[in-house]
Amino acid sequence: MRQCITSVPEGPSAIGPYSLAVAAEGKFLFVSGMTPMDPSTGKMCDGPVGEQTRIVLANMRKVVEGAGAKLSDVVSCRVFLAQLTEKNFGEMNAVYKEFFVGDYPARTTVGAQLMNMLVEIECVVRLDG
Repeated sequence: MRQCITSVPEGPSAIGPYSLAVAAEGKFLFVSGMTPMDPSTGKMCDGPVGEQTRIVLANMRKVVEGAGAKLSDVVSCRVFLAQLTEKNFGEMNAVYKEFFVGDYPARTTVGAQLMNMLVEIECVVRLDG
């Protein structure tokens, strides 16, 4: 069974032809790449990496919780940084640790060409189903 999640209360909106997340067989939730877009204004944050990461992870939390899970249920994250520098990695990491505490999810961080943003993060969540 496959369930598409296209909106969550006070959460971000898809900005293209994709679902915010897809639950598969009631066991896993695959969350699309979250961007630093403010859901209340629809505007992309143009601040530094740390500020953008905070918005990205807040958006991710809304989607995950909207699907009935918690960030502590995240098993894997993929982080994409527009400029993979030690400074940007450190800023992203500092904010990331505010949202994920204790047993961290598996994670990959890569440099990527991103449009109008410095960071994008996607994740896989274990659902109790």
